Amino acid sequence: MHPWANDAQAYHMYPLGLCGAPTNNDQTSQPVARLNQLHGWIEHLQSLGINLLYLGPVFESSAHGYDTIDYFSVDRRLGTNADLQQLIAALHAAGIRVLLDGVFNHVGRDFWAFRDLQAHGHNSAYAAWFAGLDFNQRSPYGDGFSYQGWHGHYDLVKLNLHNSNVRTYLFQAVNVWVEQFAIDGLRLDAADQIEHGFLAELAGHCKSLRSDFLLIGEVVHGDYRQWTNAGMLDSVTNYEAYKGLYSSLNDCNYFEIAYSLNRQFGAGGIYRATPLYNFVDNHDVDRIASTLHNHAQLYPLHLLLYTMPGLPSLYYGSEWALLGQKTASSDQALRPALPQPALVQANQPDLVAAIRRFSQLRHDYSALRHGEYAQLYVQAEQLVFVRWTKEQTLVVALNAASTAQSCQFTVPFGEGSVLEDRLNGGETRVLHGQLQLELAPTWGQVWQLVN
Repeated sequence: MHPWANDAQAYHMYPLGLCGAPTNNDQTSQPVARLNQLHGWIEHLQSLGINLLYLGPVFESSAHGYDTIDYFSVDRRLGTNADLQQLIAALHAAGIRVLLDGVFNHVGRDFWAFRDLQAHGHNSAYAAWFAGLDFNQRSPYGDGFSYQGWHGHYDLVKLNLHNSNVRTYLFQAVNVWVEQFAIDGLRLDAADQIEHGFLAELAGHCKSLRSDFLLIGEVVHGDYRQWTNAGMLDSVTNYEAYKGLYSSLNDCNYFEIAYSLNRQFGAGGIYRATPLYNFVDNHDVDRIASTLHNHAQLYPLHLLLYTMPGLPSLYYGSEWALLGQKTASSDQALRPALPQPALVQANQPDLVAAIRRFSQLRHDYSALRHGEYAQLYVQAEQLVFVRWTKEQTLVVALNAASTAQSCQFTVPFGEGSVLEDRLNGGETRVLHGQLQLELAPTWGQVWQLVN
């Protein structure tokens, strides 16, 4: 088990968007220290109980950050290496660890080795650095060769990660990030597209630098155990639960997310020992407030995010229920520039306070971070489950309905056992082997077994 992943509460920033950087990098301008804006966010992160910041791409790139030009220099639109160093030092001083984006599957067309290939063709010393190179064809950009693009995007050139020189180069970049910036881990972009041999070697390299280094892979489909195991990654993005978290609410069907939670974390659950990275939105998908039909359900949604097994993550701005939808040609609406936190106009003014309460419960009760999971009761708009360790037992009850609801179910606690509601106050008892709960609209309860 990773030593601190289950205790992490993450916040995800996309800095090129948040800091209002120009869409394209002219590659000649002097650096502008936009990263310095993020110092003003640290107090807000602390107030939300955040102890891990996932900072999206920060290294020199052509446009959106995932088209890397230089792995060793901070993007001039965000500032300098010294600016990043100071920001991470300030986050560490506030008790917040930092993950950076490890974009190792592909580079941008402005990447120096690809430029050399364009200039020297067959004779380039870097021809073997790129996947699918074919000098008998031309690329869609008219190069004298074709190459493999990421998912058909030819602005993203796939690296040949079997090449030992490519690996050495990328591992040197990780060395610099650890030594110069003191990062605590990486979120690996497109991890499900990367050869397992490379991931295993990368994991070994990172753990040799820091035994508690956290590696989270971006995985959209598949059995997460392919990537999360002793020799590879600590965690992956939990896209299965992401889908269920919102669609179980939109469809009035808690059975969907209940099925996933059982499959993943229940008795015999296939990811019981894995701290999966749980989220309700990110820089690639529509904002949760644009996805969810009924904004009142943001409250039980976030209560579930903070009480289910795994590592909860918030995407910047969604704590205020900001809207944002992708278009066919752009993700810009998902990645807006924002003012300092005190100046953001909230669509749901009470949501931040609610998330602070949910976060505090997670920090206060180890059963919510490390406990087992079992379902106690599920209906179309109600879900009740138990999280427990040897020392602590908590029952979480969720009501997605817009009216108060009553539910009654059998519990594995002794007759007359007392439970106290740590979210709202109040107590209840086990009678005839059952609990009866009266649930407020679009809200929840967190009961601790006290005797």
